[in-house]
Amino acid sequence: MNKLWYLSQISILESLPEDELLRIDRSNAIEHFQAVPPNTVIQTPDQERKALFFVKEGKLKLYKTNEAGKQLTVGILTKGNMFGELENFSLGTKRVFIETMEESFICSMSEMQFEALLLRHPQLALKFLRAISDRLNESEQMIEQLTLKDLRGKIVYMLCMLADRFGVAEEEYVWIDLPLTHQEIANMIGATREAVSNVLRELAKEGMVRTGRMSIWLSADVLKK
Repeated sequence: MNKLWYLSQISILESLPEDELLRIDRSNAIEHFQAVPPNTVIQTPDQERKALFFVKEGKLKLYKTNEAGKQLTVGILTKGNMFGELENFSLGTKRVFIETMEESFICSMSEMQFEALLLRHPQLALKFLRAISDRLNESEQMIEQLTLKDLRGKIVYMLCMLADRFGVAEEEYVWIDLPLTHQEIANMIGATREAVSNVLRELAKEGMVRTGRMSIWLSADVLKK
């Protein structure tokens, strides 16, 4: 892999000049991991990772579990996203499981190295704060929508949000580029798989969605509303 190219693709670092990227590369400030296979748990609530992590490739899901072991998905991270906990910064990943949804490549930077980078490039601090603010706003909006809507509304809202972030246009439908099962959708909205399956069948009859093995297509007309 071209490590320098990957450094330039990390969203918070993309505005850095090439000489700074070379400096980071040569200083070994960023630790690069080998490919992480899909369905690998890389963090548990009891083993939080104390560093700043960047997703170079792949997709990760963040989730919590209750006493019965039922999962509740609280976030999905993809290329360019960050996660981790630092002494002076929190990205909201405390007390959660983090698991790869597909083969993923991850790199990390220590808090001391990250703070030094911010001191050299103050504009990065604004991007970092904006990233945290965007994540908080997204979480607040999701909580509001999932609280106010009925089950059908929750499912449509969640599919629209996923299609907006991970959608690939295919004629009259948008394919959601995630390994999505009915159970996974249920985990995202706090419902049962059976109830989600019933609603998806209704939506399919109405032409709003198409489903396949671990795949869902959402009608482009739904996204326009």
